[in-house]
Amino acid sequence: MKKASEPLYLSAREAAGELAVSPATLYAYVSRGLIRSEPSDDARARRYRADDVRALLARRAPAGLASAGETEAPVLDSAISTITSEGSVYRGVQAVALAEHATLEQAATLLWDMNDADPFVAANMPVISDTMRAVASVTTGEAPIPRAIAMLALAGGNDSRAFNRSRQGRVEVGARAVRLLTSGILGTTPSPAPIHLQVANAWAPGHPSAEAIFRRALVLLADHELNPSTWTVRCAASTGINLYDALISGLVALKGPRHGGAGPLAAHMVADFAATDVAANIRERVAIGDRIPGFGHTVYRDGDPRADSLLTALAEAGADRRLAVEAPTLITEATGLHPNIDYALAVMVRTFGLPIGHETAFFAIARSIGWVAHAIEQLTSGVLIRPRARYVGPALGRGGS
Repeated sequence: MKKASEPLYLSAREAAGELAVSPATLYAYVSRGLIRSEPSDDARARRYRADDVRALLARRAPAGLASAGETEAPVLDSAISTITSEGSVYRGVQAVALAEHATLEQAATLLWDMNDADPFVAANMPVISDTMRAVASVTTGEAPIPRAIAMLALAGGNDSRAFNRSRQGRVEVGARAVRLLTSGILGTTPSPAPIHLQVANAWAPGHPSAEAIFRRALVLLADHELNPSTWTVRCAASTGINLYDALISGLVALKGPRHGGAGPLAAHMVADFAATDVAANIRERVAIGDRIPGFGHTVYRDGDPRADSLLTALAEAGADRRLAVEAPTLITEATGLHPNIDYALAVMVRTFGLPIGHETAFFAIARSIGWVAHAIEQLTSGVLIRPRARYVGPALGRGGS
């Protein structure tokens, strides 16, 4: 129970002081949804919920489990990306702005911090063995992500340069791994063509807006800081595995229904909207307390900028306005929740007539760029990620009598 003398709100200085962190770390906690902030009487400052600050203190890991002043959530230094209220920032560049014109390969040059030769040259293709060709043939009818995992599992053993430790060698392996993952998901032969064109040719051939929409979505999804799959990749990479295997760890984590697997849940709802009266459908869902998949986000309290960018582009390209405009507006009005990137991907998949489940597969192609960036950064650091657990089991008993 809160003591009568305890304030409801703290200033930025007070909150940072209680947590023993810098103001920048405090703002990072706010961006992750760990601490709520509100406008104060001073228009130049904000106030912070004291109960959130103290809840973080109560959950803090014991000494030695994390850096001083950090919470139980694993936190590490990274120069790759961060998350702001305007969306992801890739090495100082806003992802939403970058998505207006860049390709996924160009986003990779930024995220991978490449100053040398372009690893996406036509000659830098994955090595495909006879066994890999056989696997590709017999898995033609399998789901995209398991098919890609099967190919990646064999790739490291067939690539003599898979463990190259030079900076250029690693980004070249990364490009080959991304190209192999892409072909595995699309069910095509590895190609040096721009990835958004490969996706458009495989999934929406002849559609006039597919190339531009896919290009935008891929860049928006390329990285999102330390989400579950990216953290998994960093942990795996810290053991010294090659980049092909690191991508497998990301793919497996992505499949979870609370991560990349959230897309199909939103896609089923979008399919319902397309077949019914949207307003009536939403009223019924809200009235009976149904969860609204693809809405709300732990980081973006006022809307996911990635979703806004993609939904706007879809509406301008002729997507069903009931799905791209009307439904998000009605749901936000009814619940206060804003659409996130999962909902936008579900609308995209519906627009191009793709099967439900392709949201996660598309997500994997895009996010492979971020996974490679984080894996390379982790490998370069040489640090093994080995957190400790806070023991909450039975007290240690004494043997004998």
